[in-house]
Amino acid sequence: MPKTRNTISTNNAPAAIGPYSQGITFGDLVFTAGQIPVNPASGKIEVDSVAEQTGQALKNLLAVLEAGGSDLNHVLKVTVFMTDLGCFAEMNEVYGRFFTDAPPARSAFQVSALPLGSKVEIEAIAARSNE
Repeated sequence: MPKTRNTISTNNAPAAIGPYSQGITFGDLVFTAGQIPVNPASGKIEVDSVAEQTGQALKNLLAVLEAGGSDLNHVLKVTVFMTDLGCFAEMNEVYGRFFTDAPPARSAFQVSALPLGSKVEIEAIAARSNE
């Protein structure tokens, strides 16, 4: 039986700011778009520190995962983009509060810029929960 590709859309995460989906489900997998620290209610970045931005980006990521039938416990791989890897420890401390047991595989990259002047962007690949 062919697998179906479906888009994820939720008001609990920022709306896409371009021609892309917040996420995609395909079979038992969820692929999220990169989440930046935009407040979904205002559509703006309202926090400045890397720690605060990481927390908001992860809350947005969780909202997309949940809308796709998953959660943080089912995340397989995370990619973190930062404009300054010198702030890695600050990001990592907050990240560790969200992924406490058996954290997923992860890569982190420094990039020259991120959308809307964000300092952090986080994307994930997860399994859909069968619960």
